[in-house]
Amino acid sequence: MTARSPIPGARPPMLRFLRVFVRVGLLVVVLSGIGVALFAHSLDRQERGDVAAADGIVVLTGGADRISDGLALLERGKGRRLFISGVHAGVPTEMLKRQHAARAALFDCCVDLDFQARNTYENALETRRWVAANDFRSLVLVTASYHLPRARLEFEAAMPAVLIHPYPVVPEASRIRRWWQEPALIRILALEFVKYWAASLRVTLGLPGR
Repeated sequence: MTARSPIPGARPPMLRFLRVFVRVGLLVVVLSGIGVALFAHSLDRQERGDVAAADGIVVLTGGADRISDGLALLERGKGRRLFISGVHAGVPTEMLKRQHAARAALFDCCVDLDFQARNTYENALETRRWVAANDFRSLVLVTASYHLPRARLEFEAAMPAVLIHPYPVVPEASRIRRWWQEPALIRILALEFVKYWAASLRVTLGLPGR
């Protein structure tokens, strides 16, 4: 028997698979880039001048200006108590008082600290306990503008009966406006975009977080 001659113009199966794989990969990269761009465009470029008053205020740690903004809102009567969630276990209350000396008295009367939460999902769970203990029905949620969509998603899923007023912190608004020129910021936004959609899928499917 003579071996069959290859059909002219036919590509080996592995080559066809690689071509399809490359094309699908490029499509995913393009769609992901568009998604990140739309996500970045949707973020607040500047902090809001005001926010509706609520029963309580919750600050999610992770940025230098978040606690300052939360204390300022508390001082302005935007909530009766302030909950700072995700404080590192090695950070004593006295250190926070020193860092915010102008508003140190607020820590003695109206501030509660959470040392348990390690991520946004746990922030929402710990805040839910605090809300229930204080019989609150509304919250001002303070966190970074790029973190706010996912944080709000987690909080509304954990506390569907509680009204959430978002308060975005934009410490470097000029960088947000030209995020595509900042490699570090691109990475942050891309990661947050992926985390947001992963959390959205998990909440939609009713799966527990971790």
